[in-house]
Order: sequence, then C-alpha cells, then structure tokens
Amino acid sequence: MKTHAEYDAQLSSQRLSDLQDMTAELERRLSDARLTLERELAGGARKANGGGRVHIPDERTQTLLNNGRASAYRPGAWRRMKIAAGAAIVAAVIVGLALLLSGGGASWPASVATVQSEAASACKNPDVRSEPGQVNFACATGTRQILWVFSLLTSGNNPHFASAKTGRVGLEPIAPAQGGAVAWTLNLHHPYAPTDPIDSLEVAARAINNIIGGATLTRADGRPDVQPGLESDPANCLRYTGSAALRSRQGYPKLCARAVSSPAGQAALVADVYRKWVVGASPGAAQNAAVLFQNAKNPGDPRVQAMLRHLPGSTRQ
Repeated sequence: MKTHAEYDAQLSSQRLSDLQDMTAELERRLSDARLTLERELAGGARKANGGGRVHIPDERTQTLLNNGRASAYRPGAWRRMKIAAGAAIVAAVIVGLALLLSGGGASWPASVATVQSEAASACKNPDVRSEPGQVNFACATGTRQILWVFSLLTSGNNPHFASAKTGRVGLEPIAPAQGGAVAWTLNLHHPYAPTDPIDSLEVAARAINNIIGGATLTRADGRPDVQPGLESDPANCLRYTGSAALRSRQGYPKLCARAVSSPAGQAALVADVYRKWVVGASPGAAQNAAVLFQNAKNPGDPRVQAMLRHLPGSTRQ
C-alpha cells in the first residue's frame, strides 16, 4: 500500500511530465506561428520592393487611391496581425498552464508530509472504524486528508500542542480523558499518549468516524445505547448525497442510503464534522476546513494561501 507521501510524489511527477509535454507542444505551435508570420512579412516586403520601383512624391495620390492610407483595412495586413496575435496568445497559454499545473510554485508546509506518513501508520489500526456501522471516512484513501487538514488547523501540526483554555492536547487536540476513553475502543497496545502523533491520529480517526456514523454503546444495565451520527439525519443525507433516504438496522445507527461521494457532499460533511470536533467553531472556520480538504492537491489556491498565513505557529508572511 502506498503512503500519502509516495502518492503525492507520484502525482507531482506525473503533473511535471504532463506540464513538460504540454509546454513542448505549445512551444512547437508558437514556433510554427512565428515562422508563418516571418514568411508573411517577408512576402509583403518583396511585393513592396519587387520591381525596385521608387515612389516619387507625384505618385502619392495614385498610391493612396490604389492602396488606401497606411491605417486603412488591408486583408494581408489584417492576416499578419491575426498571426502575431495568435503567437502572443500561445505564449500566454504556455505561461498560464505552467502556473496552473505547478500550483504557482506553492506548496504545503513541510510538516504536512510528516503528518500524512503518520496518518498512514495510524490508519493501519482496523478499529478506527465506527462501531458497529464500520464507517471509515477518516482513513479511506480518497478522504484521509481530513486528518492532516484538521491537524493543520487545530495544532499547526505540532504533536506537543496544548490549549490552556480548553484542555485539549496533541496533534489532533482532544481532552486527555476523552482521548483515553476513545483509545480503549482502539485496543491500543499501551496507555493513550496524547502527545504521541500516532496515538493522537488514531483517536482522532475513530472519533471522526463516530461523529459521522454514530456508535452503539452499552448502558449500565447492559442494554444497547444507539447514538446517532451526522449520517443519521435525513436532511444531512440530502446535503451530502442528494438523497434523504436512510438505511436502518436493529441496534445500529441509521446511515445515508447513498455513499457520500461527490466533492460538494464531502466538503459539506467535513464542515459539519469540524463543528462537532471543535466545539464552538464558527461557520467560517468550518468552511476553511472544507476548503483545505477540497484543495488537498492544490495548495496554490488563493484561499489556501491566505489560510496558511494565519495557522497556529505559522511563519509565513
């Protein structure tokens, strides 16, 4: 199984290869356009001077009658102008595509690659899925970026982050007592250590999956206590999947009948999870999480760059 770092490296290599191919093709077209323009201009010069004839002042009137003023419309001149304009457009396209495919030279903070690797390790724990619904949005291949996005926003990717105001600790900040309770369900091989990035990410993955898919707990009297998740609400399912339909099983939380697969649906779900994960988070902060999630492969997005300058511990200006 490839790690996110390996996948991103492969993606970057492919994007670079595509950029080189497209640049070579556009440069060829630009060269052809320039040659055509040079031929047109050379042909026009030969026609103007072909007989070696020199115009004398007395011929000006006849010349104007036959050819018009220099600023008047002439088919040959208009064609040359179009060729020149086309060459300029091709050159502009080359520059634009280079900026688009390379993300304008923008990149994620170096710490993101570290957290991606740590998330890959954390997601090897099979117990990060919600119980008993087995929802695994937090560690699925196409949506795992939710882990490093939340880490980036809440701790600046610092595993030693601690908030005196909320008591939340770790790479994915959560109160130690809450983290310990979640860790118990993960069958960790040692006591939960909130400053250990792998532990922190495992706890976060399980908590995020429970927020989405709900969980069934055992009450003191031994009876099951089914706690709903975001996907237990028909209105939410309509936003996430386009359908309000639910699927139900005895003893299980209800879930959306359709998978949350569209980019817009996943972004809406991420925003809702963030507001549950960070109690008291504003709608704007939740939307920031959704924007980063959607642009996981596009750090050059202007909104992303603006956010990166205001993250915890950021040194960007």
